[in-house]
Amino acid sequence: MDKADIGLIGLAVMGENLVLNIESRGFTVAVFNRTVSKVDDFMNGRGKGKKFIGCHSIEELAKNLKTPRKVMLMVKAGQAVDDFIQMVLPHLSPGDIVIDGGNSFFKDTIRRTKMLEEKGFRYIGTGVSGGEEGALKGPSVMPGGTESAWPEVKPILQAISAKVDGEACCQYLGSNGAGHYVKMVHNGIEYGDMQMIAEAYFLMKNLLGLEARELHNAFAAWNEGDLDSYLIQITANIFTIKDKETKKPLVELILDTAEQKGTGKWTSQDALDLGIPAPTIAEAVFARCISGQKDERVAASKILTGPAPKKLRGKEALIEDIRKALYASKICSYAQGMALLRGAEKAYGWKLNFGNIALMWRGGCIIRARFLGKIKEAYDASPDLANLLLAPYFKGIIDECQPSLRKIVALAAEYGVPVPAFMSALAYYDSYRNPRLSANLLQAQRDYFGAHTYERIDKPRGEFFHTN
Repeated sequence: MDKADIGLIGLAVMGENLVLNIESRGFTVAVFNRTVSKVDDFMNGRGKGKKFIGCHSIEELAKNLKTPRKVMLMVKAGQAVDDFIQMVLPHLSPGDIVIDGGNSFFKDTIRRTKMLEEKGFRYIGTGVSGGEEGALKGPSVMPGGTESAWPEVKPILQAISAKVDGEACCQYLGSNGAGHYVKMVHNGIEYGDMQMIAEAYFLMKNLLGLEARELHNAFAAWNEGDLDSYLIQITANIFTIKDKETKKPLVELILDTAEQKGTGKWTSQDALDLGIPAPTIAEAVFARCISGQKDERVAASKILTGPAPKKLRGKEALIEDIRKALYASKICSYAQGMALLRGAEKAYGWKLNFGNIALMWRGGCIIRARFLGKIKEAYDASPDLANLLLAPYFKGIIDECQPSLRKIVALAAEYGVPVPAFMSALAYYDSYRNPRLSANLLQAQRDYFGAHTYERIDKPRGEFFHTN
């Protein structure tokens, strides 16, 4: 067999599905796994009779690659990536390319890019979103790194990516950690989306008494309209699944403790580092944190009091209000994510194309949704758009939906149903639209106890004053 077009290290679920995707597009792939028996299992199983070269060492992998060599790592983020880079480099030549396709922290990617470029190698850090199915059939691929490496990897990465209206959901995003940063923000938005959908479900269950079949009908109907998205679609499907033993809806038997892998936390941490408000994403992370305190919550429920959920009338009208509240909150959450990308662009020296980012998220990835096309249109029309809320299309949606969001947040507070993402989205919107906030008192307090000074509304910006 001829030499391979690309090598891949790491045949776990994502890696295995990705190499099958690459091979199906006409490329030959050399594969290696630290547990070598997995290579043999793959070659005798899903890879049998296809254009794969099974390798039992990294040296063998490197010898079977066309030059410039392209080696993709699909291993656990963190130390494992650094370990494999050190194992691979002795078998590569200057100009060869290492691709990290895992969920690496973007600052690690910045460090690794610098280190490899100084040694004469090239590095691509790329986010890959879409889970197992996306990896196999076409994920959203978000590459960044050494710019000269992009033309070398572009044919493969664009070939395997999802397509929307014939366009690949894969474009070069910028130097060093830009690709992994965009993937991180994607995951932060995903956290917000999932939490808001869960809150919509919780409201319909607790305030309207909807059963699984009615919940399925509501989400399925929403998926036919503006909320059409992968997450709404799978949510509708979840309500149709029954436990085999009890015949009850499976979702009601699942323990209410959500786990996380860290990308939502990273998004919130960097938002804090850059001073960019992303409260809805942060609230989604904190909601998972408090869900993990199950035993404490059960104990507290026997001590702490508050209003109890009440079954309300006007079911159809309230379902529509919840839909509009979800839509408005979703726009506020995406606005926060895009604003964070804008802040990161300045802080880290990237030049991001926001229309391309929205395009990449339209297919293959977890947050793929119909309205991402409108986000692309907004940034194509105004590349320097400061905030998505200011785009005429999204301003119109918010104008239409905010009365419902206010109503639902008020009802949730009145009846004690926790909806932290809905509430934070509304607070973000009201804060962003107000020309004067309460921070003048905060600054007076800071000057009082710490002589931190303040600016005045009747003096030019940049002049600072202190009152003893």
